[in-house]
Amino acid sequence: MRRTPAALAALALACAPGTTRPAFRPLPQALTAELRAAPDRVTTEISGWLQAEGLRVEWASPRDGYLETAWFDTETRRPVDPGTEAGSPARTVKIRCWADPGRPGMTQLTVEAVYRPIYDPSRLERDLELAVPLGQEGHRLAERLITALRDKFGGPP
Repeated sequence: MRRTPAALAALALACAPGTTRPAFRPLPQALTAELRAAPDRVTTEISGWLQAEGLRVEWASPRDGYLETAWFDTETRRPVDPGTEAGSPARTVKIRCWADPGRPGMTQLTVEAVYRPIYDPSRLERDLELAVPLGQEGHRLAERLITALRDKFGGPP
């Protein structure tokens, strides 16, 4: 079968990674919510809310509906240098949010709160991450975020 240059170009564009999201999916324990707003609006609101809580947003892309914070110590309420093990691992957390298009006019939001039980610079960060357990401050932070977004945008009809 002969391929034309236009067909090859279309194939190349279809395979091009057009997102700044990470290659991994959220952990199964991540919290979810459906919101009445577009993903870009939700992502922008998340960024402002997290910064108001003292977290440093490390990466945000409203176009891609993705946001990730720097490591954060929930007790001192300050960002943590990723090359150190400051404080208890259960209280040093990172928040990631995926805002995906849902039904028309809706966003399916996934909020993941993770911690690292150990620090090992020879391994990929993601390989060492676990979901913050229920009741821990990082999990409560994720719950407060979802509550604030539901209050602002509303939920399913």
